[in-house]
Amino acid sequence: MTAIVNVEDLRKHAKRRLPKIFFDYIDGAAFSDTTALRNHEDFDNWCLIQRVLALKGMPDLSCEFLGTRHTLPIMLGPVGFLGLYRGRGEILCAEAAKEKGIPLCLSTFSIASLGTLQREVGGTLQFQLYMDCQRSFVEKLVESAVDAKVETLFYTADTAVTSVRERDVRNGFRAVRRLNPTLIFSMMQRPLWCWDMWQSGIPSVEALANYPEFGKGILEQASNLSGRLDSSIIWEDMKWLRKVWKKRLVMKGILNSDDAIKAIDHGADAIVVSNHGGRQLDFANSTISILPEIRKAVGKDYCVMIDGGFRRGSEVVIALALGASGVLLGRAYAFGLAADGRSGVEKAIEIFAKEISITMKLMGVPSVDELKQFGDRYVRQK
Repeated sequence: MTAIVNVEDLRKHAKRRLPKIFFDYIDGAAFSDTTALRNHEDFDNWCLIQRVLALKGMPDLSCEFLGTRHTLPIMLGPVGFLGLYRGRGEILCAEAAKEKGIPLCLSTFSIASLGTLQREVGGTLQFQLYMDCQRSFVEKLVESAVDAKVETLFYTADTAVTSVRERDVRNGFRAVRRLNPTLIFSMMQRPLWCWDMWQSGIPSVEALANYPEFGKGILEQASNLSGRLDSSIIWEDMKWLRKVWKKRLVMKGILNSDDAIKAIDHGADAIVVSNHGGRQLDFANSTISILPEIRKAVGKDYCVMIDGGFRRGSEVVIALALGASGVLLGRAYAFGLAADGRSGVEKAIEIFAKEISITMKLMGVPSVDELKQFGDRYVRQK
């Protein structure tokens, strides 16, 4: 593998290694991709303030979010079907996160189950929940999270209906339920990926092993899981979830201050400012543009996480200065996983850590704690 310098390098390697249907699933967004583009472009509206001769050593990157102190101000957010990008993908990501001292949040749409991660990796696990139309199935998912000693549950609130992701439509992802000649031909163009999948076994969602109604293969299961998302859920339904889940509850998908306040009123212990990586509402706000408004609305002490478009450590620094408690990575580490397995995930984390450290050093910021407390000293609007 040629030198990996940044996340874009990981993306290019992932594109060369993955079948088109799976690369496009990671890389694509809703309709015109406008929201996903805004997530990237709107960081340019902010300038970091340089201060020279201000810091002897390198900055302390440790910080607290979601009730625990971590080595870095980032975590691996929920990404669906990691086991399709690399065999045992969820396990490899959990191992990398544990090694680097940051959390991983497992998606409902995962190959490996929470039980498998707890058994093979251990550590502190987090789980992301989609609301299925059958509450009994949701209760089973919650029970599995309790059994796996999950401390934090992320409820993703912005997917009552799945948006149109045009690349997926063209490729047939979540529409094609079984392998067909076109898909087989596409996969055969990526022999290393095929070999890896063959060694790891035919992928299927472990959490659905006792639910034959979802189907057997991963393509059929993905389609059925997506088709059963509850489109009728409203704020009142949060009371039910708060009742069945007793531990820390995070609401993911908040993109305005009114909803942030409602989330608190309905029992959310934290929120994630998120537009689903631009994969849901097209022409929505970027997450970084709306973060200051939400931080002002909820106060300085409430836990406000953020995701959406993070490819550079300097972008993480901007988010922390504007009020983020921590940052969830998504595509960035998924590209790393596809490119080089566990080493690729660790490389993605290391790239962010190095870039954050250098950026803060050049700004004269001694610690992430200092950056969070006095953010307005370190960033200004362009």
